Amino acid sequence: MEGTGQEKDFERIYEMYVNDIYRLCYSFMKNSMDAEDAVQETFCKFYRCEKTFDSDSHMKAWLIVTASNYCKDMLKHWWRKRRDIDECVNMHSEERTEINELMSDIMNLPEKYKTTVFLYYYEGYNSREIAKLLNKPESTIRTYLQKARNILKGKLIEGEVVYEQ
Repeated sequence: MEGTGQEKDFERIYEMYVNDIYRLCYSFMKNSMDAEDAVQETFCKFYRCEKTFDSDSHMKAWLIVTASNYCKDMLKHWWRKRRDIDECVNMHSEERTEINELMSDIMNLPEKYKTTVFLYYYEGYNSREIAKLLNKPESTIRTYLQKARNILKGKLIEGEVVYEQ
């Protein structure tokens, strides 16, 4: 059975961006089930969205911001704060074995640095585009990148660095 043009377009967009959105959600949620939920919710919002996009990069930026906001909202939700600490430590250590050490260090960066590093290095946005996406001055984005690099460099050289907020 053939789908409508709108359904085919949605499928194309989903296939183009699902992996990028999943990586972003996973970096926030730190487990695959919550990341998959966030990806699903992001694409459901996109499907229901009646906004028209100027370009594919504008659409991708919308998906990234929507996914980031959804993940942040989920992390603030009251039920996430009621978990047993031992459960979180065990879950976190199991998930760490599945990813490389550098990605693990990036995921442990403070949120403002993690998002900026992800957009810059993994999504290929420049500092001006990131500043626009996050509604921050471009100089702030460059500072976030510099501080994140210094934290990661210190981690590689010294072994363990306390992350500053």
